[in-house]
Amino acid sequence: MTTTLHRVVHASVLLDFGGARILTDPWFAEWPGYRHGEPTAYASAADLPELTGVVISHGHHDHCDVAGLAAYRDKAVPIATIAGVGKRLRAAGFTNVVELAPWQTVDFGPVRVTATPARHGVPESTFVLTGDGHSVFFGADTLRIPELDEVARRFDLDLALLPINGLRIRPFNRQVVMDAEQAAELTRVLRPRYAVPIHYAFTAGPVGDRLFVRHERLRPDRFVDAVAALAPETAVRVLATGALLTL
Repeated sequence: MTTTLHRVVHASVLLDFGGARILTDPWFAEWPGYRHGEPTAYASAADLPELTGVVISHGHHDHCDVAGLAAYRDKAVPIATIAGVGKRLRAAGFTNVVELAPWQTVDFGPVRVTATPARHGVPESTFVLTGDGHSVFFGADTLRIPELDEVARRFDLDLALLPINGLRIRPFNRQVVMDAEQAAELTRVLRPRYAVPIHYAFTAGPVGDRLFVRHERLRPDRFVDAVAALAPETAVRVLATGALLTL
């Protein structure tokens, strides 16, 4: 069996564990202040293949596009998320939603989903997904926090998906997402075979970027260089949207 990663856009990826497909943090439609900054592999959730499950890290539109996901044909698809988000998904017609606290698990067919710690300014979860003999850490858009070190003690990771844009909220410059160097330091701790940067092309638009947020756009090269220095045993793969990585 083969495990693959198909990058969709931003923090949304399609993980295929030997035929069991898990979608992370769906984002289809742009909103004011939420721009992809890159093409998307799926214009609509109606175009997605059959899913075994969905994981949603938190309620921000660029990670939890409920209206866009509502176009997916099977409203009984299992969804794992953080406490407080489930009611929005149920209101959109989804009937199989579970809210997980850190270290709680749920099985989506042959794939075990484990919620892991996160910090972002709103309640958030990261996840480890295990199936087909492979384990994948999905970092959503968390800060680099010490609690994530426990992931390395519990899991032998094949792949880590790590946000790198270092998003900060103006006017007080409050950081809410890890940057490329912090993501590389987490890579050193997690020791995955592969690391793929995510969450770096996003833009709030010309006005939003100037007035409301600061971030490093389109700089995966910083992450590549930092991992080479801090965690040279991990192979970094920078994937354009639509690109495929086979583990």
